[in-house]
Amino acid sequence: MSREPVSESRPSPFLVVFALWLLVFSASSQIMIISPILPRIGEELAIREGLLGTLVSAYSLMVGVFALISGPISDRIGRRRILLLGTGIMTLALLLHGLVDGYASFLAVRIFAGIAGGVLSGAAVSYIGDYFPYHKRGWATGWVMSGNAFGQIAGIPLGVILAGSYGFKAPFYVFAVTMAMTFVLLWARVPQPQVELHGERLSLAGSIRGYREIMALPGVRAGALAFFMMFLGVSFYVVYLPTWLEMEFQASATDIATLFLVGGVANVLTGPQAGKWSDRVGRKPIILFSCVGLSLVMLLTTVLVRNMTLAYPVFFAVMVLVAMRISPFSALLTALVPDNRRGVLMSFSVALGQVGFAVGGAIAGPLFAGPGYASNTILGAVAVLGMGIIVWLWVPEPKVDALGRHQDGSGGRRVEPFRAAPAPPPEL
Repeated sequence: MSREPVSESRPSPFLVVFALWLLVFSASSQIMIISPILPRIGEELAIREGLLGTLVSAYSLMVGVFALISGPISDRIGRRRILLLGTGIMTLALLLHGLVDGYASFLAVRIFAGIAGGVLSGAAVSYIGDYFPYHKRGWATGWVMSGNAFGQIAGIPLGVILAGSYGFKAPFYVFAVTMAMTFVLLWARVPQPQVELHGERLSLAGSIRGYREIMALPGVRAGALAFFMMFLGVSFYVVYLPTWLEMEFQASATDIATLFLVGGVANVLTGPQAGKWSDRVGRKPIILFSCVGLSLVMLLTTVLVRNMTLAYPVFFAVMVLVAMRISPFSALLTALVPDNRRGVLMSFSVALGQVGFAVGGAIAGPLFAGPGYASNTILGAVAVLGMGIIVWLWVPEPKVDALGRHQDGSGGRRVEPFRAAPAPPPEL
């Protein structure tokens, strides 16, 4: 094994968190902007409605495939290098949106962007696991992952306005600029953590063996299954929620946009705090509380929501509870494997999450068309509660001492936190 070289600069932990936050904001915004501007894309490029959905599915497929490929690579070349590679490719892919002139070229650039998305999948959380001691990872993960919610609150409305005023290519130029800023920050100010790299030569057989090895570690199979269940439950519930509101209460496009804006605010307010709480009281109690609460709110949705006005507080509660489990669970996953296997685990989990969301979306349609949306909420609640039970019973939480050392899931090996950079303060 080799040790990854460490930059001599000692950046503020806040700067490291901001760089990763900007990455998550840019990457998530360029994904989420596709759906609201799909009609404009179809109009400007004369693409049939039946083909527009493939622009979304092609991206997701590439993310899943290249997440599995990039995980073993990041364990061998280091998290900083994989972040630079992914942000560089994504910046180029977003700029190439300016050259599209039809369905084939747009599909090609979305595939290229999906490759970059796969390279980046799990990389930010893996870097947090490398750089921050375990008892600070909830704090860092909560702020970094709030970039998703900020994209929902600010990035998407801005993108929609730009697309309406200057054409569908404009939002991709903006997110190319923010992704390029991320690349520069990573290059100039984000160090390479002092962790052991996996020394085995890259090969297909070695990568497959690596995935088999991590699946043999205590709690990893349960953690991966819980990640799958997390996305499965959300997909059951969210995919047809707007359609149900439109059919049941004649909700307008503005109503739905406002609903998700409210959800984004809930995410921003809750995610960082949930991560910080989990640093203090442990990950599993927060995760279990959020799963039980979320399953109850899901079950009661069709009972409580009697008009569009009541949909806002219910969805706010849903997104609060969703945000409560994301950062604690991501931080918990980082401790299940040794440092030089963290990239494999996080990438594998992201790929499983993509599968879970796709499976949930595929099943949600027939459920909605048959028994109705109440059946979607019931299955969503069951999946969410199942995730909580899996985490509580079968995913081990490491014991942390006063120095932030923990016992990881590989059998009790003591893992020292990264010492080359100062630990972040408890508050952001």
